[in-house]
Amino acid sequence: MAAPKPGGGLLRDLQVALQLKIEELIERDTLIDELELELDAKDLLIGRLRTELERRSGAAPGGAPATTSPDEPQRTKRLAISAEPSAVDPAQLTDVTLTSYGKSKESSELIQRALMDNDFMKHLEPGQISTILDCMRPAVLDKGCRVIKEGDEGSSVYVLEEGTVEVSKEGKKLCIIESGKVFGELAILYNCTRTATVTALTDIKLWAIDRQGFQTIMMRTGLIKHTQYTEFLRSVPSFQALPEDILSKLADVLEETHYNDGEYIIRQGATGDTFFIVSEGQVELSQQSASSGEQSPSKTLTKGDWFGEQALKGEDVRTASVTAVGAVTCLVVDRESFKQLIGGLEEVNDQQSYDDDLRAKRLADDDFFSSVTLDDFDVVCTLGVGGFSRVELVGRSANTGKPVVMLTSLQVRLKSDGGRSFALKVLKKRHILDTRQQGHIMSERRIMMELHSPFVIRLYRTFRDPKYLYMLLEVCLGGELWTLLRDRGCFDDATTRFYAACVMEALAELHCKGIIYRDLKPENIILDHRGYAKLVDFGFAKKVGLGKKTWTFCGTPEYVAPEIILNKGHDSSADCWSLGILIFELLSGSPPFSGSDPMKTYNVILRGIDMVEFPKKINKSATNLIKRLCRDNPSERLGNQKNGVKDIQKHKWFEGFNWDGLRQGTVESPFTPTVEGPLDNRNFDDFPADGEDPPPDDESGWDQEF
Repeated sequence: MAAPKPGGGLLRDLQVALQLKIEELIERDTLIDELELELDAKDLLIGRLRTELERRSGAAPGGAPATTSPDEPQRTKRLAISAEPSAVDPAQLTDVTLTSYGKSKESSELIQRALMDNDFMKHLEPGQISTILDCMRPAVLDKGCRVIKEGDEGSSVYVLEEGTVEVSKEGKKLCIIESGKVFGELAILYNCTRTATVTALTDIKLWAIDRQGFQTIMMRTGLIKHTQYTEFLRSVPSFQALPEDILSKLADVLEETHYNDGEYIIRQGATGDTFFIVSEGQVELSQQSASSGEQSPSKTLTKGDWFGEQALKGEDVRTASVTAVGAVTCLVVDRESFKQLIGGLEEVNDQQSYDDDLRAKRLADDDFFSSVTLDDFDVVCTLGVGGFSRVELVGRSANTGKPVVMLTSLQVRLKSDGGRSFALKVLKKRHILDTRQQGHIMSERRIMMELHSPFVIRLYRTFRDPKYLYMLLEVCLGGELWTLLRDRGCFDDATTRFYAACVMEALAELHCKGIIYRDLKPENIILDHRGYAKLVDFGFAKKVGLGKKTWTFCGTPEYVAPEIILNKGHDSSADCWSLGILIFELLSGSPPFSGSDPMKTYNVILRGIDMVEFPKKINKSATNLIKRLCRDNPSERLGNQKNGVKDIQKHKWFEGFNWDGLRQGTVESPFTPTVEGPLDNRNFDDFPADGEDPPPDDESGWDQEF
């Protein structure tokens, strides 16, 4: 028998110890997996409990109205915000004189640092910051004075140069603000009531600018720059045949690049994919013969001249060198961005067409509705309440002659030849006047009369009297998508894909007509009896035309695009951004950007979609689509490039989706609501009767179109 080898016992001990360690690690990994599963289960339970609490405070499962006590409030929906129209006509912005206020070097530096440190202001362009600084006016207040009073209308943003102020809400101290800080910035975005009181704790010195001054600066700088860029592009022979909307998008994608004296911008013989327009300064173009090596006479290019256009066509070897003469600024676009935009927006005609039966029905409806009056309808119940209106379920009245808004019965008899119900949107004329929303209301009517899509709620006709405006609408009794999302918490990929596709069909109809929607969210998507989704509430929609922009702040905080927040001017690409936000919310149950107040939400939006941590339930393909819809630069967004909505339809996330079947109504919806007749309102929450006193009359005549 062989003698044991020296150290054999130690080796065995090490092997045993190693085996124990391996088993311990395996056990620990198993424990970690079990803990993760337990945490996931708890998260799921918390989500279900939250959903149940929301159901109890709002509606019962399945969308049926819940029975709640008078003290148990319903879950509130998100309200959209709209600024009053600008007092300045964009066409006259260049003629507006801005007032500058003298400042010491120290004051100017403090204000600039404060603006650049502010979460909102730091996203403005250097030229805008400089102009805002020049236009800020001084103010001196004594200790104890209130700078801002909670509940008051606000219109100014402040920079505190000297002293300290206290911020309080409902009498409770929130914080202290010291010199070098900005406060009150929400008021320069739109008219709003102050949510806190700011009181001087010492004698203070402030600098302020009001909303009109701020918005004039933002609009003017944006409009002048965009107009200048478009004119530069129009002067390039290769671009002169491009339609106006493509030129406008190309102007948006141009980037400023700065060069120092003597710096090479491009070198002969090098490869490149970039086109340049001289914006400021001069450049020298020189060329060396490949055969003889001789230098040809140089050529000087100045503001408005361009070079490197061959690179956009794929010829990427530079045939000349270009150097800066002094400080130079160039506008630059690369080949890939150019290719994404050039080619024209392809209108998808099959998305805007009805079949023959639907056309015949529409013509028959037009004949029918031209003869009806308000007295022909009875109110059944309230389907929804918004910031400016109530929406009532109405049916053909068995007894005519009664004012529709005075009826409160929950059951009506429909004429045997009708058997139809409708939605009646009722708006208070005086409230519209007080909030200066006449333009939006008239725009809503004109736009809805123009739209012909099965994915957009139909407006049949309108009425008016001294107190109210009325819009008689197609009724969809499947309930709101918001309610379904509230009750389910979130949707899977297939369900979200179906609803997103319905929304895309509606947006395609709008965008091809130069209309932007501006308030996309689950609250504004309604289901018909089949479960198909339609867009409703066109109060913020606007016809701007192809290649044009508008500046009024509109939308729901969590859904507004960054260019709306920064008042850069926006177009239909803002709807592409909101579509990305909608897909994220449907898949996860909450939007990607949110804060404790609107200003915090806007600041999070300005940080960008790449700063958002996507939940695991949103897969890689959906994540890619959302991020491509929510690019900061509107010209880079999917759906806003040369193929329009087709680029979204071709995305991997929509692979295999039956678009033709959706348009023809043959695709089965993921959720079919229970609707047992034209008066079945079970899929809507209960709303109390309108207990307010009737509004005063308004017969100023601004609503003649109704």
